[in-house]
Formats: sequence, C-alpha cells, structure tokens
Amino acid sequence: MGGSSNKVESFPDANDLESATPAMQPMEIHRVSLPQKKTTFQSLKQSLSEVFFPDDPFHQFKNQSFFRKLVLGLQYFFPIFHWGSEYNLQLLKSDAISGLTIASLAIPQGISYAKLANLPPIIGLYSSFVPPLIYSVLGSSRDLAVGPVSIASLVMGSMLREMVSPEHEPTLYIQLAFTATFFAGVFQASLGFLRLGFIVDFLSKPTLIGFMGGAAVIVSLQQLKGLLGIVHFTTKMGFIPVMLSVFKHRTEWAWQTILMGTSFLGFLLITRHISSRKPKLFWVSAAAPLASVILSTVISFVFKAQNHGISVIGHLQEGVNPPSVNMLYFHGSFLGLAIKTGIVTGILSLTEGIAVGRTFASIKNYQIDGNKEMMAIGIMNMAGSCASCYVTTGSFSRSAVNYNAGSKTAVSNIVMASAVLVTMLFLMPLFYHTPNVILSAIIITAVIGLIDFHAVIRLWKVDKLDFLACISAFFGVLFISVQMGLAIAVGISMLKILIHVTRPNIVIKGVVPGTHNYRDLVHYKEAIRVPPFLILGIESPIYFANSMYLQERILRWVREEEERVAKMNQSSIKCIILDMSAVTAIDTSGMETLAELKKILDKRSVEFVLANPVASVTEKLCKSVIWEQFGSECVYMTVAEAIAAISSSYKGQI
Repeated sequence: MGGSSNKVESFPDANDLESATPAMQPMEIHRVSLPQKKTTFQSLKQSLSEVFFPDDPFHQFKNQSFFRKLVLGLQYFFPIFHWGSEYNLQLLKSDAISGLTIASLAIPQGISYAKLANLPPIIGLYSSFVPPLIYSVLGSSRDLAVGPVSIASLVMGSMLREMVSPEHEPTLYIQLAFTATFFAGVFQASLGFLRLGFIVDFLSKPTLIGFMGGAAVIVSLQQLKGLLGIVHFTTKMGFIPVMLSVFKHRTEWAWQTILMGTSFLGFLLITRHISSRKPKLFWVSAAAPLASVILSTVISFVFKAQNHGISVIGHLQEGVNPPSVNMLYFHGSFLGLAIKTGIVTGILSLTEGIAVGRTFASIKNYQIDGNKEMMAIGIMNMAGSCASCYVTTGSFSRSAVNYNAGSKTAVSNIVMASAVLVTMLFLMPLFYHTPNVILSAIIITAVIGLIDFHAVIRLWKVDKLDFLACISAFFGVLFISVQMGLAIAVGISMLKILIHVTRPNIVIKGVVPGTHNYRDLVHYKEAIRVPPFLILGIESPIYFANSMYLQERILRWVREEEERVAKMNQSSIKCIILDMSAVTAIDTSGMETLAELKKILDKRSVEFVLANPVASVTEKLCKSVIWEQFGSECVYMTVAEAIAAISSSYKGQI
C-alpha cells in the first residue's frame, strides 16, 4: 500500500480512542457555513472577472473624475504618456547610450536573421526600424529591445519554403512573409484584447527549452552552408539531410571562406565568453558583431574577396521602408499557408517577447501587463507588415545588452531605430563587400546561447516528466522538422495537463503528535494513523475527467486498509474522512461520485464524511441533493472536529 505504516494501536473502547492523541481531545464542533447566496448574474460576473481580469486593470479608475479617468485611460493604452511626463536629460543620457549599444548589435543581427528567414537582408533592417518605434509608444517594458529574432525567422523560413521557393518565386515568397506577419499580429493583438493570454501558457517552459535548443542546433547546422562556402545546399531542416548535404558537397568547400568564417566565429565566441564571465564588460560582446562586419568588409574590399570564392552581400537598397500594403496576400491557394505560418510564428514570438519582458521586469522590480504586451506586439507586427517588415518581438540577447547598458525607458528603442534609419539612408553602400560568411558566424553566436544545458540537468533532477517533454521537443525538431518539434512540444504539454487532471494525487493522512494537524503519512514520517478512521486527502478539483478514477482509487484505499488492519489484528475501519481542503472545484459528475461512494460505503456499514470543503464546493453541494444525502452532520469544518465528533458518538454507543 502507498501509505506509511505509522499507526496508533487499536483502541479497546472509546475512552482510549478519545485520549490517544491531542486531536481527539474534546473540542467545540463548528457548523460548516453556507456561502452567501448569489444571483446567476453575480456568479457569472465573478467567474468571468476571475478568468479574464485577474489583475483587475480597472481598479485605478475607481472614484476618479472624468478628466482623470481620461488621463489614466491614455496612460493605460499608451504607456509613453505615463513615463513621458517625468522624462529628463539624465534618463535620455542613459537611454541614448543603451540605444546606440543595441543598434550596434541590431544592425548585423537584422541582416543575418532576414537571411535566416530567406528574405532580402534589407528587410531585416526595415524590421529593426518601424516596430521599435511602435513598441516604444505602446509597450510597457522598459528593457525590451525589439527586432527580428532567430527562432521566429527560422520557423517562418522553413514553413514558407516548404510550399514556395524564395529563389524561383521571390516576389510571392516576400508577399507571404508580409501576410504571415500581418496574421501573426492579428492573432497576438486578439489574444491581448480578448485577454486570452493564458493560451500561450500551453507552451510550458521545459518544452520551450527543448524546442529552442533543437532549433538552435538546426540553425547552426544550416549556417555550415555559408561557413564552408557551399553553393548547392539542401533546403530541408532536419539534422540528417543537412549533414548529408554538407559531406555530399565537400568538393565545394572553400578554404578561404572556412578560414575567414572560423576566425571571426572564434572571435565572436571569445567576446561572448568574456561578457558572460564579467557582466560589466557587456559592451565587448555587444560591439563584436558590428566590429566583425566592419573588419571583414574592409578585408573583403582590400583583398578582393569575390575573386577568391568568398561571396558578399552585394547591393542593398537605400532609403526608408517602402509601404507594402499592396503586397499583402489575402486570396489564392497560399492564404492558408500564410495564416498557419502567422499563427505559429506569432505564438513563438509572443512567448519569447513576454518571457523576456517579465524577466527583466522582475530584476528591476516593476510589473508589465501581459495582455497589454500582447496588444503592443500584435499592433507592432500588423503595422510592420504594411511597412515591409516581417515578424518581430523582444529579443533576449538585445534586451540583455539593453539592460546591462543601463536603459531606463523605451526611448532606447527610439534611439536604436534612429541609428538604423541613419544606416538605411546613408550607410548602405558600405555593406556591399560584407562577406556572407560573417552573417553565418553572427547567427551561430547568437543562437548558441539558446542551448541551456544547466536547465536540462535541473529538469532531470526535479521533474522527470518535464525532462521527457524537453528531450522529446529537442529531438523532434532535430530529426523530424521544426513544425513537428513544436507540435510535439505542445502535445506533450497538453498530455501533462491531462495526466494531472485525470490522475490526481490522493494521500492517506495521519495526525502529527502534539497538534491538531493531519498530514500525508509519506511526507511526514512522524504522522500516525488514527484507527478506526481512514483519512484521505484529494489534491485536485473533482471533474468528470477524474471522478471515476477517484471513486476506484478511494475504494482501493479502503480495501487495502481493511486488508492491512485484518493482517495486523487491529480494529476495523468504521469511518472514512475525505479531506477536501485542496479540492478547489467540483462539477456534477464529481458530486455524483461522492453520492455513489456514500451508497457503497453505507452498505458496508462504514461512515463517509467530508471535511473542510472550500466555499465554491460547499455552495455546489448545498444546491444539489448531495447535501441532503450527507446531512450537515456529515460535513465538518476540519478533520480534527470530524474525528472528535464521531469519536463522541462511538463513546455514546458503548
């Protein structure tokens, strides 16, 4: 049997039963109070408020004048009005430094991530200009640095490429990328507006660790094309096809490209290591990508790298973002692909953006509103899709640099966008000779930080099921596909929820000597059984999904306990007390299960009573026939009071 063997020896009479433990000493018995009656409208209003407005966002508007409510409303929907009124030159100085610092990282990353999404490099810069400006007005995070990110870029590129070739149909591919970005924004903003952000939580942290780790490996392997100078390379994303392609085309390996790529990759990894070991030197890794681009461009120009087999970026269009409303694809056979890609990339970018924002908010001890962030990121992507941008969100690497550089407000995003604007207007010709191999090195350096070995080890130590979810997502991405890896991650998260819902934990409890507390016998070794009572605790809501399991499991507890007491020649079970303190909700199936259990146990001449039901459960029991079937004398405020009352009745029978 699952419970501990700790026990109180069987009592010859009720006097012994009453004096055996402090929990059985005479005490006042209280009635379980019935909750105050509510109308259907009141109950519905409270339930909806708890589901959709747990943070009570409208509390600040109470007892305020109309003008004050108007001001608070503007500050709520446009956070820039909240902190903008207190902005000063000292804050501007800090934001300017951090903004220029992240711009040095955003420019090369923007070009690199656009390549990862199979888009023209200039679109990466476009996506580092308009979205940060919009977020600075609508976003509530002070540290989030907005722009393209590796995972969303990878997923968008792999999903669209399955149906449309960016080489053979570049215009259609770009149209679908912008359209997918639009639908990603619609999806994100809708979740925020309808306050359905909890949907994103179905991607649990362990599955995300595995998914992002697998994606990071795939992204790094894909960069072997640029790092080795391979011209003909597979378009598939799996580990095996990529490695086969690498060795199949080894005749295309160019030693000049390999030398330059590995040299700069080593330089980038060293600077990253220096910054991770000494956080005060964060600027070393932040400036390294731009320094690599500048230095490699100079080398390429001086030594005429194109003549030695090293490919370069080539011409990049100058000027600000051109409008792309006319390129949105709202009809045709590929519309479904655009919607699917938008939803998937929208979920991933939203999860990353909110997680990064909350991380730095907790470090600086301020709060961000998750639903407002969803709306801000969603509107940012919707507007971006109309200005030649693809999916953007808060980047962890850039946000970490932004935080370490001393950012104070979202103005750092404005400064970064301004630096990108200057680059697009005046500096684009300078990127003509930039080697593509440098972009591959920058991508590898950026995504390698997504592989979190320490987190995987912690999962193994703490929760084996979480570890299984993590590893399954990792290998799903690595050996099947990015989309299938994501599907596996979501599926395992859902399976975990189903396991917890359908197979809740039930424990057998005993009294802790010297107290009136009843605890799990396995957890508290000093706790002891209280014959002739069997005290069971259910640690979950009772729903239709688990009611039959609970009935079968409780009856099994009873059978095993009867066998144990018979074997040890102890007094037989006379009463089962069901501790419902952890039962937060119950439905009609659950109540029918309790009624059925009472009928079965009554036939065995075993009492069945309830202890410590919470208010919502008590209210439902009262409205059903269960309350009449049990009677108020079979529902107690605590386990101790139930034992005291029933022990007294046994004493009266002797």
